[in-house]
Amino acid sequence: MHIKNLKKYYFINRFEYSHLINLDKNISFIWRNKDRETSLETLVKLSDFCKKNQRKFYISDNIKLANDVKADGVYISSSNKKLNSKFFSFKNKFKIIGSAHNLKEIKLKELQNIKEIFISPLFKDKTNKRLSIYRYLKLKHTTYMKDISLGGINEKNIKKLKLIKPCGFAGISFFDKKKGP
Repeated sequence: MHIKNLKKYYFINRFEYSHLINLDKNISFIWRNKDRETSLETLVKLSDFCKKNQRKFYISDNIKLANDVKADGVYISSSNKKLNSKFFSFKNKFKIIGSAHNLKEIKLKELQNIKEIFISPLFKDKTNKRLSIYRYLKLKHTTYMKDISLGGINEKNIKKLKLIKPCGFAGISFFDKKKGP
């Protein structure tokens, strides 16, 4: 397994064209702007940018908005317990992805029709919480969903992903560091 072959997801809070255009082409973006109001126009521009650059684009916790801006799918956070995805009609390739921290949340995500599960936190993050590699593997094997590693991944520990063989990984600071001066 090589890191370049893994799916990569970058949680973003703003549309910074000059930064996003310089990232690897195989990075998907998850919009999770919870702190401030975002214009629909900005999200449509971001969606268009992703389509033009052959990248996947997901909206966090808002299925209707993801449909409206023609995103590739929606990301359902671990705190979202709603089972309302069955009430929406999706385009063919619309994908629902989500995160979980324990077995109970993983089973809830299965009921939400999640296709890929972000299991977190793998490594210590700002909250100093983490799963052990053993616990991560145990959770990974409880579900049919593809696993994505999330939490505390950086340049120093990314090679440890070879131990758990995830389908991909996600982060914020890992990709933010690639902004440069």
